[in-house]
Amino acid sequence: MFEKVFKLKEHNTNAKTEVTAGLTTFVTMAYILAVNPNILSEAGMDRNAVMMATAIASGLATLCMAFMANLPFALSAGMGLNAYFTYTVVLGRGNTWQFALLAVFVEGIIFIILSLTNVREAIFNAIPLSLKRAVSVGIGLFIAFIGLQGAGICVDNGATLVSITNFTENFNSRGIAALLAVIGLIVITVLHIKKVKGSVLIGILSTWILGMICQAVGLYVPNPEFKLFSLYPDMKAPDFASLGNTFGQCFNVDFTNFEWINFIVVVCAFLFVDVFDTLGTLMGVASQSKMLDKDGRLPGIKPALLADAIGTTAGAVMGTSTVTTFVESASGVGEGGRTGLTALVVAVLFLLSTLLAPIFTAIPAFATAPALIFVGFLMFSAIGEIKFDDLLEAVPAYLCILAMPLFYSISEGIAWGIISYVIMHLLCGKGKKVTPLMYVLAVLFVLKYIFL
Repeated sequence: MFEKVFKLKEHNTNAKTEVTAGLTTFVTMAYILAVNPNILSEAGMDRNAVMMATAIASGLATLCMAFMANLPFALSAGMGLNAYFTYTVVLGRGNTWQFALLAVFVEGIIFIILSLTNVREAIFNAIPLSLKRAVSVGIGLFIAFIGLQGAGICVDNGATLVSITNFTENFNSRGIAALLAVIGLIVITVLHIKKVKGSVLIGILSTWILGMICQAVGLYVPNPEFKLFSLYPDMKAPDFASLGNTFGQCFNVDFTNFEWINFIVVVCAFLFVDVFDTLGTLMGVASQSKMLDKDGRLPGIKPALLADAIGTTAGAVMGTSTVTTFVESASGVGEGGRTGLTALVVAVLFLLSTLLAPIFTAIPAFATAPALIFVGFLMFSAIGEIKFDDLLEAVPAYLCILAMPLFYSISEGIAWGIISYVIMHLLCGKGKKVTPLMYVLAVLFVLKYIFL
């Protein structure tokens, strides 16, 4: 059955590899079930309702990816976009969370229209291959940076913005967590070198188990101040009724004295970031897994973009911020995932997580961090495919790579890459090599910096 639906042999894979890849992707991104409710609850939303909404919307969106696009990408509430939702739209501008959900819903509808009219596919195809490879490298550094932060290895020391943690200070909390993450990274690397299937998943689970052992003997002590909690699942009955606190609330907006200009700005901001975060993730992960064709195009991208748009719309109705393709999909692709069967496994696990959420949310960030750091290395390897002897191609690629981790945004990296690519080609008399759509994108990015 799987062969008929997902064409496994055609993609040089098998069911066992795809299932392992799906498990790996899910475990790597399961943190969103804990993090997203924490962030959106600060906007006044019910924490349990947001967890349910996140799980269900992620499951539905990833099912669409599996069956519509047959690609191994998973979707969930996007990090960064959820922070913008809470801290800028709601707390910063004084809007209600229902107002913010309506903006996400409208953005999703616009996304669906853009996907059906080939606009997003055209944008993807217009970006030169050198920048697509740069996006893969940049995302590799970006997710490695996220992993280092999640492990507590990379910390903010005030003076230099980032620094390595002091392993001996608060050893029984931050110190031991960082050390366990290092051990997990070594485990994954050694297993990968020895060509052990499921090396990333084994590394995540072994780090978690080792952490539980450390907690049992007193080496690891939970400390909420550092966002380090008990590593043992706290099994509680799921509260499905709480979903009613957010379901459909995007339509419960008071239009008396409605600020339309403010609303349009918010929708545009969500739309802009989501478009290029999604395109960047698809470019980066597809490039790393050799899914792009000789012209740098991704077969099946149109239904993939449509699945992303449907996920955003459904997520807004359920009660969560923008649903988007997750960069952590790279962990499953790194395990050999090549078809929608990988996505199907992730989708099923997301839906099951409504029943088993305590298990998944107990997996600590320091256990998933080694996977992100190692997969970051796999994606970074695409840097060898960039032609550094052609500076017109190499410098924009370099700026794209540099911007992603340093500005903590995939879309910012794409912006810097596109703007510099167009400007440099124009100034060097090579403007004819640049497609018209690239000029349009460069202007839009400049306008974004001015007005958004």
